[in-house]
This record gives sequence, C-alpha cells and structure tokens, in this order.
Amino acid sequence: MNPTDEQTAAADAFHAGEHLALQAGAGTGKTTTLALLAHTTTRRGRYLAYNRAIAQDATARFPKNVWCKTAHALAYAAVGHRYTRRLGAPRRPAWQTGHALGITKPVRIGERDLSPRALSYATLRTVARFCHTADEKITRHHVPRLRGLEDRTLHTQLAAHVVPFARKAWADLQHPDDGAVRFDHDHYLKIWALTQPAINADFLLLDEAQDTNPVVEQIFLGQRGHAQLVMVGDSAQAIYQWRGAKDVMTGFDGTQLALSQSFRFGPQLADEANRWLHIADAPIRLTGTPTVPTEIGPVTRPDAVLCRTNVGAMAQAMDWLAAGYRVGLTGGGDSLRALAQAARDLKEGRRTTHPELLLFPSWGELQDYAAHDPAGRDLQPLVDLVDRHGTDAILAALAQLVPEQQAEVTVSTAHKAKGREWARVKIADDFTPPKDSDQHDDSGRPVPGPIDDDEARLAYVAVTRTRHRLDIGGLSWIEDHPAASLTPSP
Repeated sequence: MNPTDEQTAAADAFHAGEHLALQAGAGTGKTTTLALLAHTTTRRGRYLAYNRAIAQDATARFPKNVWCKTAHALAYAAVGHRYTRRLGAPRRPAWQTGHALGITKPVRIGERDLSPRALSYATLRTVARFCHTADEKITRHHVPRLRGLEDRTLHTQLAAHVVPFARKAWADLQHPDDGAVRFDHDHYLKIWALTQPAINADFLLLDEAQDTNPVVEQIFLGQRGHAQLVMVGDSAQAIYQWRGAKDVMTGFDGTQLALSQSFRFGPQLADEANRWLHIADAPIRLTGTPTVPTEIGPVTRPDAVLCRTNVGAMAQAMDWLAAGYRVGLTGGGDSLRALAQAARDLKEGRRTTHPELLLFPSWGELQDYAAHDPAGRDLQPLVDLVDRHGTDAILAALAQLVPEQQAEVTVSTAHKAKGREWARVKIADDFTPPKDSDQHDDSGRPVPGPIDDDEARLAYVAVTRTRHRLDIGGLSWIEDHPAASLTPSP
C-alpha cells in the first residue's frame, strides 16, 4: 500500500519513540495503520484488541514480533489460570448465590419491597460494575440504580444494604478452588489489575481506545515507565459510557495525530458525517474518497436497518418479516426474547427476574411508570410494542429470525453496528429529535432543544456504516434543526 501523509506522520512519530494517540475516523484504516507501524520495527510489541475475534484477525496482519491479545488473555496467563476450576462452574440463579451470601430477608425502601432475589441481583451487578473500574474497593457508587429507586436518597438506602454483601461476594471470589459466586472472566482481569502488573513489551498498541473501560486503561497507562504507548480510536465513536467505558484518548499525555481520509465512502457521505462531528464537537473531520460513489437518498430495500434502541430493532424486524423478507438481527435475539418473556410474566400476574423490570409487581404498574415517571420514559416503546402486538406475536417473530449470513435484511442497533459496514443502509425511525425548548421562533413555533453529544456521536456511527447509499430516514429531522444551519459548509 501507498501510505497517506497522515499515515506517514504516524509512522514517523512511532519511529521517534513518542507516546502517540491516533484519532482514526470511520473507515480510515486504523488497523492497517497500526500494522504499518508494527512492520517498521523489530522491537517486541503487544497489540491489545477489543475482543478475541479482532485479536485473531490482527495476528494474521501483524509481524511475529507483535503479540495480538485481549486484556483478558493477558490476565488469564498471569492469574486467571489459577481459577480454572471455578470458571467452569455451572450457572446458577442469582437468588441462590445471594442466599449463600446471607441474603435471606426482604427489605423495604421507599414504597417498594425488595425481595431477596432483587437484592441478590443488585449485589452481583455491584461486583460486576466494580470490576470495570480502576477502584480498589467496592463502595456505594458501584451499586446500580434500579428502576423505581432512582432518587438519590433511596439509592443511598439501597447501597447501605447491598455494599456489605458485595464486599462479601468479592472476598468469596478470591478463592481459586471453590466459592458461592460464579467466577467469570472480568473477575480475574480485575484481580490482575489490582496487582499493578507490568507487561513485558517495548511498545503497546491499544485499539478501540475510545471504548476502553477504566480497568484496562489503568493497566495500559501503568506500562508508561518502560514501554512506548500507542492508542488508536475515534473519540466521536465513544458510545459506551453508559456501560462504564471511558474515552482515554482526548486527555492522553502524548503526541496527538489523526487519520481523516476515509476509504469506505465518498465526499457526500463525508459531509453528512462531518455535520454530526461538528455537533458533537469532535476533534476530527473526515474527507471522503472521490472514487467511491456514495449517495444519500431513499433506499427501498436496504442491506441493513440501524435502530436507536433494542425495542426499535424488534419493531423493525417484525415489519420486515411481515413484508416477507428473511431477517437477521445483529447479536441475535436473546436479549429481546428475555425482555418479551419478562413482559409476558408481568402481564400474566407473575413477577419477573429481568434486571430492568424486577421491581414491578404487575404490567399495569410498569405501564404507569413508563407513562408518568420521567425516569421510565425510555420504557414506553416497549410498553407500546407489547400492547400493540402482544408477547406471543413478538416471541413468534423472534423465532423466525435467521443467521445474518442468510438474511436479506439485517436489523441492528447503532451500538451493535459499530465496526461494521454495508452497501445500502437505512436509518430507522426511532432516532427521535430532541425535545422542544421553552423558546419560540418568529412565527411562534417552539424551537427544538439542543442535541445531546451522546446522541450526535451515535448518529455519526450510524451514518458512517454505509459504502454506497444511505437513507437518512429517522435522522432527517436534522434538516430542520438549528444546529444544522450552524454546521460549516465543506
């Protein structure tokens, strides 16, 4: 390949031994660039991949002096192998684990009764959240906010019950041979991180740096004293903060460079991407490749439909199935199936163990919460979908889904579409505009409120998944939003 000027600049900085943060926009060839850097040296390197599939793909592209591993693989080699007996343990319901930890009595917080089952779930979620942080001890801010207990005072009361059990669970996880809590891969990663490990390498390459969780960031930055650090990612694709991820790129102490030439799409699509990058105040703008003909306009039969929410994806899947198409759902339908089964339990008068809905004793109470409590508004589409179609129809539709490779139309959330691309993409209609502000324009119409940075980044991810044609669909409201007129012309 003939490297671009930007890729050459990155290679020069790497060769000079500089710590480097490389902002790589959608389709700019970030992995290709990292492989280019690795091929210029005989020093020992480690490439830290986001998941095992990426690590395996990278192994074929990188030279032999660079080992391509996930952080979990490094942690397993260091300490995780000691816990092999516990890793293979059978799954058990959270309430059984909680009972073994001493969670045997219900508690009342505010107007809600928390069963031992709900407390057990909150305890195990607390441990999981702790494992994603750089913190040394479990405290109340690791306790998840449960639906119906979002108020700060109520959450503090919940934490007072949960934290002692979570600390007991973490102590249980330190035993290599046996214990009450099911041991998983995030547990040994956290145990390893707490030892302040030193990775034996001359340089480290961190991919997808914008989605690094704090525990991996802590491990990576801890190598600065003896290894050259190179991170690559796209701050504008930092869309997993709600899951504990953290964009470690913008504040990184090192040389900041960029890859802005996208090889995935042409100039027209780059302009659309730049509109959202401007709204998100991102540190990069893209240039399209003139020889790649990418158009923006209606798409009647897309290869992929990208949705804002899981419930939106379910609705789209049902619509395309009803139209007679073979439909695939990115990531499979397990999470939606669990949600539909939880809704069925509530409608039939049974409580559910689903973490989103476990505090609601009935479907009617969930309907009321979604309709009238601001914290429950994001559940309204689920309530509408279930009330419109019924849980049996939803579960029947999920049973008709086919693997993606057999699908005529792939339905995905924008989150799950990250890193993917298709020829023809349509944006679904659940990308709703921001609420109106209190202001009015000259004709008396309410002025739309500001666009949240998180939503602008998600829109950027969604519109940059296409190679040939994009139907902007559910994001077309941007044409009438004041932020569109403030976007600089290309």
